[in-house]
Amino acid sequence: MHGRPRKALKQEDEAALSAKTQKLRSLQAHFLANHHNRIYSKEALDVSAKLLEINPECYTAWNYRKLAVQHLLSNSDSDPHSIFQDELKLVEIALRKNFKSYGAWHHRKWVLSQGHSSIDNEMRLLNGFQKADPRNFHAWNYRRFVTELMKRSDEDELKYTEEVIGANFSNYSAWHNRSVLLSSLLKRKVEGYFPKEIFLKEEFEHVHNAIFTDPDDQSGWFYHLWLIDQTVKTDAPLLVSSWPSHGSNITVIRDNGLHGCGLSLLNGTLSDTRTLPIILDFNQAVEGINSSTVSIKSELLKEELVWKPLSTSNSNTAQVWVVYLNLGNMELQQSKTYSVDISIGHSKGIVSSNENHYADPSQISFKVFVQTASIEHSEGQGGKKTTWKHTNFHKIDHFKESDSIISAVQNHHIPTTSNWHTEEIGEEITKFRDLLSDYDCKIGKLTLARLLTALDSLSSQHDGRISNTEEILQLYTDLMKLDPTHFLYYKDEHSLISLKQITSTRDSLLPYCHYYKDATETITGYVSLQLQNLSLSRLGSIENLLWVQMLDLSHNELQSIEGLEAMQLLSCLNLSHNKIGSFTALGPLRLVKSLKVLNISYNELGCHSVDTTRYLCPSPLSHTEEFAWDRFEILTGSVSATKFWEVFLIFGSLTLTELNIIGNAVADENFRSFLVKVLPTLKWLDDEELS
Repeated sequence: MHGRPRKALKQEDEAALSAKTQKLRSLQAHFLANHHNRIYSKEALDVSAKLLEINPECYTAWNYRKLAVQHLLSNSDSDPHSIFQDELKLVEIALRKNFKSYGAWHHRKWVLSQGHSSIDNEMRLLNGFQKADPRNFHAWNYRRFVTELMKRSDEDELKYTEEVIGANFSNYSAWHNRSVLLSSLLKRKVEGYFPKEIFLKEEFEHVHNAIFTDPDDQSGWFYHLWLIDQTVKTDAPLLVSSWPSHGSNITVIRDNGLHGCGLSLLNGTLSDTRTLPIILDFNQAVEGINSSTVSIKSELLKEELVWKPLSTSNSNTAQVWVVYLNLGNMELQQSKTYSVDISIGHSKGIVSSNENHYADPSQISFKVFVQTASIEHSEGQGGKKTTWKHTNFHKIDHFKESDSIISAVQNHHIPTTSNWHTEEIGEEITKFRDLLSDYDCKIGKLTLARLLTALDSLSSQHDGRISNTEEILQLYTDLMKLDPTHFLYYKDEHSLISLKQITSTRDSLLPYCHYYKDATETITGYVSLQLQNLSLSRLGSIENLLWVQMLDLSHNELQSIEGLEAMQLLSCLNLSHNKIGSFTALGPLRLVKSLKVLNISYNELGCHSVDTTRYLCPSPLSHTEEFAWDRFEILTGSVSATKFWEVFLIFGSLTLTELNIIGNAVADENFRSFLVKVLPTLKWLDDEELS
């Protein structure tokens, strides 16, 4: 068991273990020889059976048994019933050896799927295993499989979970099974379970009996968290923000620069590509965004538009989608205003990953104004190095009423929710405040923080009030001290709430917005969002930051930048002095085509021999990306490429003009030389101008 010291074996025990090991190795060698030579005789099957009786976790042996069964069934003289009964007996023996063996349970499922077993016998077997260990998650999973075969109703299974929980409310697996059954009933909109407010109220009362009886037992708490999620979430996907926002104005300068109505968009951001991005941000991942589900009408539209999902996993399902309006091939008339009207979801086809349809048709209209190049422009990032020093930024005193700098926060697409959600969460908050006044426990504080967060989320949909933020932040601060084992989780949640507090209103955002001053001390009109020195470990509230083009996240504790791919206008990014430990953690940057200036100095790139994010971020090894090996080999030449392929993948498609990697273990001369080859557009590297 976890935390228990391992005792040294006695001499006689060591001898017995050595003999057992030799026997197992002999069996494995004999079995593998039979498997390799496709021998399915009775003697060969006996060898595999003995191996599985000793080691039920030998997946190869279970797969061999499937091949053997198929081989035996091909014989016209075979008795299918006898063959499958032998398999079931073997599985039962293996499960009695280890009733948490994945391979054994999966093999039993396979036998049943062939239609050769008694369902009643399976239920008797299950009852025996669940009686021996009521929390056996494998048995509960198998039970769902069996009840589906016997067409037993979800309502009957719900009653069964009540009986098990009544006998022992510490049975986490029974609570989990209850959530699975109720999710199915909700999805099918079964009478009595839809709409969900009535039965959810009863479920809250049900789980209170467990939580308040023994607050230290976590089983009920997890189920309570699921109930909170069911109370707050909307099943159908919703559009929560967009850029440009509804009612905004975009100014196009005839010299190809783009400025936004009070947004002070960076000169160089869109001038190179002469494209205007249109971004749609939903509250959950969706698919089906195309010209039939999202129609765009405008004089600016001269060619068919192709919507792209902004997903780092190369998926056709994404929370954020973008399309690029090409202005480069058009002769725009000066002093003329062009209207752009977007209709979303007026024809069916937008579907979430849980198969719910978008059911809130929306309209976004904005104007594009063509202006003569009468105002003076600085050279922008093209000729002068970007400096992130404090002296290069001028505080903004106030926003104009016409500024749409935080238009994404309006959430004008979110429909009004009925009061029962808010009332239910409010009642839960009252109950848990009372509990914590008598019994101070970590999971109680965590649940209260989640409830207050849920209440703020519901309230913001009505009147924009975020009234519990300070209390939530204090709860997570307390939890970081009380429960250091889960410090990183609490830290991430604290960061998300902090960012939500900063970006929620114009007034809260104003202190973090500054004008950028170039090397000549001229205020360029660039707006920079400065979020440095906030101890952020995780990014959030990106839906409120779609307008941002210059972002300073330096001196934080970020290990990844997940979500940043939605910021399609981002031109300058400062990630210096964070904890980014691999280039794969920078994967979202591959989708930010407007990025020109990047500072990743003083991180931990090259410090870790093992890339712990490789399984979370895209890489050539994941087979989800196209990788130009020919170009890569030409660029690396005779230099060892082991530390370069990720860099090539991340930066190969970008057009950076400035890059700073000082202070990282990976940044040697060979690496710098490789970067110059990969980024032919680069003009500044590590604060030095390239010739």
